[in-house]
Amino acid sequence: MRDEESFAQFVAARRGALLKFVMVLTGDYWLTEEIVTDVLGRAFEQWDRIEAMAEPNAYVRRMLVNEHISWRRRWARTRPTDPVQLPVTLQSTADDDLADRIGIVTGLATLTARQRAIVVLRYYECLTDVEIADILVCRATTVRSHASRALQRLRLDVNREVAIRETAPPEQEPTR
Repeated sequence: MRDEESFAQFVAARRGALLKFVMVLTGDYWLTEEIVTDVLGRAFEQWDRIEAMAEPNAYVRRMLVNEHISWRRRWARTRPTDPVQLPVTLQSTADDDLADRIGIVTGLATLTARQRAIVVLRYYECLTDVEIADILVCRATTVRSHASRALQRLRLDVNREVAIRETAPPEQEPTR
């Protein structure tokens, strides 16, 4: 009974932060809910072991990242291969802040699961390369190389978007 109480306290204290973290990872609200619910269910089954760890929150975050990567692998095998047109484009949004967020989410979606996890852990969770390496069970040099490639890809996407905006003809105001 004590394990259930401590798990309930953990969930009450950390669920919101875990949902935000996974939302940044996935970019999809429904998938976020599914991943967090599945991982917390598995964590409950092992809570006595997880709670005894020095950093149970870090372990649960690792479980979330691993589940996200596993989901992306499963999705890559089963998703349709026809290109899908996104309904919202950067050119059609009036709010620059919203356009920036859409651009970031769109850019993150182009990264591999591991690159995306590294970028989110580094810039959203503010973790060091060593801490990220512990979560992803790899070396810090691997983290740095994946981060470098991810940032390079994001820069290419931003530069491509800027070039499109600069070469597009100016919009004409309607005449009255």
